[in-house]
Amino acid sequence: MNPARLNPAKARIAMAGLALSMALPAIEGGWAQTVSPSLGVQSPTPQPAESQQQQIELPPAPVEREKPGLINEIGKLFEKSKSALPQLKSPSETFDDLSNLARPSSMVTGRAACVVAANGAPDCKIGADRLCQSKGFKEGKGIDIDTSEKCSPLVYLPGHKRGPNDCKTENFVTRAVCQ
Repeated sequence: MNPARLNPAKARIAMAGLALSMALPAIEGGWAQTVSPSLGVQSPTPQPAESQQQQIELPPAPVEREKPGLINEIGKLFEKSKSALPQLKSPSETFDDLSNLARPSSMVTGRAACVVAANGAPDCKIGADRLCQSKGFKEGKGIDIDTSEKCSPLVYLPGHKRGPNDCKTENFVTRAVCQ
């Protein structure tokens, strides 16, 4: 297991366990089985010497207390953000994804009008699909878009004051990647 991937609490517990496992063989006689009465624990009943050496208990692992403060809160934020972010792909996985997208595709040129969406913005996905369907493909994604302004002939007469509805903007897909 990679120690860099453990959270800090688990890393401390693992290090304490490792240090304890290295220190146990150095202890010769074992630990005394009596407990100080100041801790509020009754002393165990006397047992034969053989059973005392077999019943060695490990002390409980130290409990990590939360340390209030700015640094601790920033650490919590980073821990939470790791789970919220998507996993990054390796360069080879990214390249495979891109090559899979590009295999069945073909680039076409032409001119297909973009429809006007309900909010007044151009929707060129439909125009790209129409351009690709005219070339025998199923659907497409627009790469180049041409924008032009179409005006009433009255706009070009001398002395005509241009109104808000005299001209309208038209968008066309001129190049698309089709599948």
